Amino acid sequence: MPIDATAAFLPVHIAVLTVSDTRSLADDRSGDTLVTRLTAAGHVLADRQIVKDDVATIVATLTTWIDDPRVDCIITTGGTGVTGRDVTPEAIEQVQDKPIPGFGELFRWLSFQSIGTSTVQSRACACVTRGTYIFALPGSTGAVKDGWDGILASQLDSRHTPCNFVELMPRLTER
Repeated sequence: MPIDATAAFLPVHIAVLTVSDTRSLADDRSGDTLVTRLTAAGHVLADRQIVKDDVATIVATLTTWIDDPRVDCIITTGGTGVTGRDVTPEAIEQVQDKPIPGFGELFRWLSFQSIGTSTVQSRACACVTRGTYIFALPGSTGAVKDGWDGILASQLDSRHTPCNFVELMPRLTER
């Protein structure tokens, strides 16, 4: 991906939310992978939490971060599958202003390269809500790597050309 070396890098303040009934900070490999990659890229970890697969709990956490001016972007991991307990996309639908359908489409295309047709079980999605980006990735470390390395690393880099999510941030709440 082309990087304009003459442009300034603008760090994004990112909150990481792991959605899981079984994970803790001690064994949250996907959350750890996200944190390692985003900080290595020069971004700021604004907050990190783990919550159960419960729509109300996920919505409450997302809403707190959406309303926090110190959070520019939320990345979730987990809860995007098709089982009864997978409810992250439903929670995101409750808070979203504008969906970003291309994120899920591109994620599944990238994921297909690694896991083949199993990617159809992913409901990875993204949106913008009151000026905050939300990206929902599946809970496996492979999916986190695909989502970060293949999409978010470049789109959250203010130097990425021809365009990126960061340059749009000041305009996200325009009416």
